[in-house]
Amino acid sequence: MGTSPRFKRILIKISGEALAGEGELGIDTNKTFSLAGQIKEVHDLGLEVAVVVGGGNMIRGETLAKSGMDRATADYMGMLGTIMNGLALQDACEKQGMFTRVLSAIEMKSVAEPYIRRRAVRHLEKNRVIIFAGGTGNPYFTTDTTASLRAVEVGCEVILKATKVDGVYTADPKKDPSAKRYLQVSFMESIKHRLKVMDSTALSLCMDNNMPIIVFDIFKAGNLRKLIDGETIGTLISNSEEVILDGR
Repeated sequence: MGTSPRFKRILIKISGEALAGEGELGIDTNKTFSLAGQIKEVHDLGLEVAVVVGGGNMIRGETLAKSGMDRATADYMGMLGTIMNGLALQDACEKQGMFTRVLSAIEMKSVAEPYIRRRAVRHLEKNRVIIFAGGTGNPYFTTDTTASLRAVEVGCEVILKATKVDGVYTADPKKDPSAKRYLQVSFMESIKHRLKVMDSTALSLCMDNNMPIIVFDIFKAGNLRKLIDGETIGTLISNSEEVILDGR
């Protein structure tokens, strides 16, 4: 374990499915509480923590659009799903002693603060965990793009993309047994080969603003803490052109 955290201010991107129950739908309170516990573990180290939560366990705008619904309407419905997830995560965090704020890009004053960049930064400085909900407030943008945008806006040092897999692979390891895991890969390589890390808009925004992303498995106990302590966990995506594959 390192003597001090490798970062000061981080943004964790959590998918809606990470909070989900059976069939990846709804909210599983045990899973949500477990995720909040991992956030608390690194927050207690003195880190300033921001979170962007998805809404795929509630509703996917893109899926509804493909079935015939107006895309903008479907996307707004998906944004409302992220607010529900944000409130669930806030409740789990506060039950473990953290002070939190949900900041929504869609105004919903009864349950969340409106997103204002300076206010978000001040909350971080006051050691509050902030949860960004409501996406960007605009249709046609994913919560991955929201994570990239908010991380750049509030001055985070890294985006930690919490997933169910242990990193980014050269191909789908379930379909291709020869697929190798990247330890490090560039933004350009990710976009060029469509590695399905994040959408191209999110990756381009990070590339242009030199915002590194680490993709890791948050469901493996202790992974988030190990990553913060400096261990090589998951896949680093950055502007470095060096590509490193896992030799195992």
